[in-house]
Amino acid sequence: MTKHTPANVAVWFEIPVTDMGRAKAFYNAVLQTELRDDNTGPNPMAIFPAAENSGVAGHLYPGKPAAGDSGNTIHLAAPDPLEEALARVSENGGTVLSDVITIPAGRFAYCRDP
Repeated sequence: MTKHTPANVAVWFEIPVTDMGRAKAFYNAVLQTELRDDNTGPNPMAIFPAAENSGVAGHLYPGKPAAGDSGNTIHLAAPDPLEEALARVSENGGTVLSDVITIPAGRFAYCRDP
């Protein structure tokens, strides 16, 4: 028997949203990208762009978000500079929850979508 060893441990994420149009507009604006609609499954999805064969991708779908601060933290890459991406979070109804945090791999901040 052949054993499969995945290249990436994390391969897929899902973000449940109560208003697909609003959520898609928010992520498109903040990330300066275009999520792709996919209606081939049991639920409509808006799929985040991903590099071919990267092994990691995700989508928005109509669902019930976690209550309060009990959900998972998902880190998404936004175009530089980070400060402009954080401004787009606020401008599009989201909330910036932290100052910019610097780690050896780069910089990030915690935010909440609307």
